[in-house]
Amino acid sequence: MKISFIASHGGSSARHIIAAIEQKALAAELGVVITNNSDSAILRWCQEQHIPVHLINAKTHPDPESEDLAIMNTLTEAQTDLVVLSGYMKKIGPHTLARFNGHILNIHPALLPKHGGHGLYGDRVHEAVLKSGDTVSGASVHLINERYDEGPVLKQSHVPVLPDDTVASLRARVQATEGDLYLETLKDIVEGKL
Repeated sequence: MKISFIASHGGSSARHIIAAIEQKALAAELGVVITNNSDSAILRWCQEQHIPVHLINAKTHPDPESEDLAIMNTLTEAQTDLVVLSGYMKKIGPHTLARFNGHILNIHPALLPKHGGHGLYGDRVHEAVLKSGDTVSGASVHLINERYDEGPVLKQSHVPVLPDDTVASLRARVQATEGDLYLETLKDIVEGKL
């Protein structure tokens, strides 16, 4: 199985999974990394590590449809079986979504279906969890569909929400689970358990 990545910023989950592939801890091949951010740490890291990386964004492809087609074609040319989103903040375009339907995974920093949807990302999610009074949070790996955070949930991690939690402390606790959660989900997919 060949896994490709789409990332916007640091790409910590992508790095974690790529390391597992290189160390043979995940029985998969690395396809390609796509980023939409020319200043991203993941772009620099891929260049330093000689990992195939492509910059595709509204500057390289001003028309949204051409941007979507470029992403779809890059993933297809890399013979991608599974697409992993790693901090990618844009909605996946209809061409890419149709071509890789049921094969695009995302990780969300809350226990979906709670605290998901348009505009709920990053620290906004943790703020919503704290305001709700929830005693448990975590992360959810789910399949992408045409609506934000509404695809089927495949696997979740759980962490306690502590009485003195701040957004930063809750974020740190949730993020500490994300790399391994993604990796466990991918192992289950590769081994046919999911």
